[in-house]
Amino acid sequence: MACETVIEIRTNKHLGLNKTQHLEHLILTLAKEDKTHQRGKTELQLGAAGCVLWPLGQIHSGECLQRKKWLSLCDLSPLLQMGYAKTDQVGGGLLSRLYSRAFIVADPEGSSRVVFVSIDIGMVSQRVRLEVLKQLRSKYGELYRQDNVILSGTHTHSGPGGYFQYTLFWITSKGLVRPALSSIVNGIVKSIDIAHENMKKGRLFINRGTVENSQINRSPFSYLANPESERNRYSSNTDKEMVVLKMVDEDGHELGLISWFAVHPVSMNNSNHLVNSDNVGYASYLFEQEKNKGMLPGEGSFVAAFASSNLGDVSPNTRGPFCANTGESCDNPQSSCPVGGAAMCMAKGPGKDMFESTRIIGQNIYLKAKELYEKASQEVTGPLSSAHQWVNMSNVSVELNATHTVKTCKPALGHSFAAGTIDGVGAFNFTQGAVEGDPFWDQIRDQLLGEPSNETKACHSPKPILFSTGEMTWPHPWHPDIVDVQIAAIGSLAILAVPGEFTTMSGRRLREAVKNEFDSHGTQGMNVVIAGLCNVYTHYIATYEEYQVQRYEAASTIYGPHTLSAYIQLYRGLAKAIALNTTQELPRGPEPPLFNVTNLTLLPSLGAENAPATKTFGDVLEEVRPEYREVRTEVAGVTFVGANPRNSAENATEHNFLTVERYSNVSSSWRVVLNDASWDTRFYWSKGSRGQSNVTIEWHIPAGTEPGVYRLRYFGHYKKRMGLFRLITVPFEGSSSAFQITAP
Repeated sequence: MACETVIEIRTNKHLGLNKTQHLEHLILTLAKEDKTHQRGKTELQLGAAGCVLWPLGQIHSGECLQRKKWLSLCDLSPLLQMGYAKTDQVGGGLLSRLYSRAFIVADPEGSSRVVFVSIDIGMVSQRVRLEVLKQLRSKYGELYRQDNVILSGTHTHSGPGGYFQYTLFWITSKGLVRPALSSIVNGIVKSIDIAHENMKKGRLFINRGTVENSQINRSPFSYLANPESERNRYSSNTDKEMVVLKMVDEDGHELGLISWFAVHPVSMNNSNHLVNSDNVGYASYLFEQEKNKGMLPGEGSFVAAFASSNLGDVSPNTRGPFCANTGESCDNPQSSCPVGGAAMCMAKGPGKDMFESTRIIGQNIYLKAKELYEKASQEVTGPLSSAHQWVNMSNVSVELNATHTVKTCKPALGHSFAAGTIDGVGAFNFTQGAVEGDPFWDQIRDQLLGEPSNETKACHSPKPILFSTGEMTWPHPWHPDIVDVQIAAIGSLAILAVPGEFTTMSGRRLREAVKNEFDSHGTQGMNVVIAGLCNVYTHYIATYEEYQVQRYEAASTIYGPHTLSAYIQLYRGLAKAIALNTTQELPRGPEPPLFNVTNLTLLPSLGAENAPATKTFGDVLEEVRPEYREVRTEVAGVTFVGANPRNSAENATEHNFLTVERYSNVSSSWRVVLNDASWDTRFYWSKGSRGQSNVTIEWHIPAGTEPGVYRLRYFGHYKKRMGLFRLITVPFEGSSSAFQITAP
């Protein structure tokens, strides 16, 4: 049973790519024999289903594909991409689809359930979380709640923005974009719906192993600030361990997996304009293609989620930072170059370009996950439980020891936040490691936004505050105060759903503290994993020692130097409640606000479109060559008279932007061999003047492609004016000439 829900994303100026891809959402139901805190053997029930979000620089609302039918999506253009905070990084096309992969573990004898959803977006916003929970409550009552539903973003930086309710995130997303928000919310809910409807008995297995040559620490000078005795306990300044959860039904048929591994999905850099799920998305693609043989990309029943973890200071750009203008290394405490400063210091991936680097890192992750999956033999057994609290993170008292209590702070970002990182540099003259303010920028801040209070300055010391977001409330608060803390336990597996990006050492301390808490209350041998970017986004969580250095991650630790200590205290409390079976006694905490803002955006509305003189929509402007060889360096490309992809997203029930088709001599017909969910195809949309635009479709021909006759097809919709005030949407299509693929 495969169903897709689509969240579409479009890129570039008026990018609107639409195509729903198959995201399979895996559903697991776990039967719990023992309702006490004793964790005994249990019976599993599993089911699989899928929902799609999809990718084109923006996210759009999607419905679900029932039985392999495409769903309609709503697209926006030009939506800015979320992640690099670069205002000119708008969507311009589609490289891969974005998905929501949902997994449900349930006790068939009762109401105990755990839902884990991995979503191909930058991070889960509080607005997304609250609207998803509201829809689930209206459908299922109290079955799916804030304590047992985890929403985790993969952290791709090539997905849509526009789905936040806090003002800071509006600046680089052109506001709150209702179609983008609705698309994400509806796609997540639909994936859970499908999982809910497809339950069967099954088993879970866990395995772990080391991933090599896929990550570096991008703030090694911050990491070195941690105690030497602590650093000596670890062989690396990054967490190289991958944890894989394998799922099979009672007959041993494969259903899917969840992998947790700490790496930033930033192999695609901030010059990219194509919507895609980056390196972890490519790993999912490879795994799902391997298990769903004979199916088009995005189709099939096997679901592979590569979820985020404590990736805060972890980069996939393994060659490290170099000055873009001179080529010399800029691996220094300020990540700055002699000429050009920090803006010139950028990290390089292992490939010749960002596309190849994405494939290399994604394949590394996939191959290790495949190995661990195939060898997984440790069965996960035991009852289900979950614990959750809402916490005002701007005012948490933390007991460091018997005599010393400290507090967290109102949210604020430091000067080094504006410097960016070696994965995505900032602007102006900001540098990492700034422990003093800049009089020029401080004066501008004071005049435009107001000076931070003395209390906030003292609380965040030694961070020089650039934006005192906790004291900025117009038109709405700039950052959240109320934050989710959550743990879901599936037998011997404890998933810590954290609301941001924990650095390597922060994640190690949190996992160790939670495991020790379980141990101290009689629950031995728990496998503790961190699921990153869950439920609400609060930027970074650095250690106290890293905070003193004030590189980017520390400057972005918005609740002050004791943020990590506060989270450790809170998650230990959740672990204790699970171990002692007292989760019902946990204080609920202050509920987060849902601001009364429905759509506040600077995105332009769609207007009438035109084809060039003597041309019509779908006509070929630049043709393919008659022949290509079956080698990776060959690219078949065709350019059409195009239209805004948003038209297709908003008006097509079943839509694919492109297909690669092969001619069959046996049936004398064309057969689709690839769609726009494939990582071998690229869809570029280019807006011109006078309502005109072009679409270019590329097929990067992989080695092993079967020789034969092929063609590339394009499917779109354009807006036509009917009278003074009425616009209608008209479908069209185009096709390249037939071309030959020959053996090399």
